[in-house]
Amino acid sequence: MKVALPEPFLTTPLAHRALHDVSDGRPENSRAAIRAAIAAGYGIEIDVQQSADAQAMVFHDYALDRLAEASGPIRAQTAATLAQTALRGGDEGIPDLPEILSLVAGQVPILIEIKDQDGAMGPDIGPLEAAVASALEGYAGPVGVMSFNPHSVIRMAELCPETPRGLVTEAYEEKNWSLPAETRAHLREIPDYERAECSFISHSIHDLDHPRVAKLKAQGAAVLCWTVRSPEDEARARKVAQNITFEQYLATLPA
Repeated sequence: MKVALPEPFLTTPLAHRALHDVSDGRPENSRAAIRAAIAAGYGIEIDVQQSADAQAMVFHDYALDRLAEASGPIRAQTAATLAQTALRGGDEGIPDLPEILSLVAGQVPILIEIKDQDGAMGPDIGPLEAAVASALEGYAGPVGVMSFNPHSVIRMAELCPETPRGLVTEAYEEKNWSLPAETRAHLREIPDYERAECSFISHSIHDLDHPRVAKLKAQGAAVLCWTVRSPEDEARARKVAQNITFEQYLATLPA
């Protein structure tokens, strides 16, 4: 069942990894960044990774090193340990998805990116998707889920058929991905959109002129865009995309 994105996702700019700014004590995907986005009236985009005990942790990277006062794979640590692992540039540990959903509580739209757990955009997924589905039970606010991995989105269609779903998409250039050439070529053409019963894509700002993007938009797909980092980029992105995911500046809110 294809479910359309709620209108706020098409009108309210989405703060990339929430409204983060470590110079102000707001790390990526942190509670502080979530609160700041809500206070400013922005929508929120977050990432979830899997803990050792299959919990959905709100964190972008696969390794802890860049963002936390720890090292090694996030998937090697339990949720309890991660909760006590300090985020760099802030005064808090790594949150889990249920806590963040409780914090947002429907005040603004929230878009959840499920990070690929297969390692090659393949079908070896499941526990993280189940944790996300569990966290979403009873959530009443505007919410959507998405992933680069089509298998993850297909699983979410099975687990949460009434939650809007989308694919995160881009050009898949070799310099940015360690995937095999045939996998990159497959994903570049977004062939799994219909199979995953998607209603939107979140596409790279650097590839918005891709013919497949125009075709999907003409067929009714909502087009979001990542990652916009200036008013000039925003103006360019909005020639194609209905909405943007932004960081490093404050996007214009609708009147």
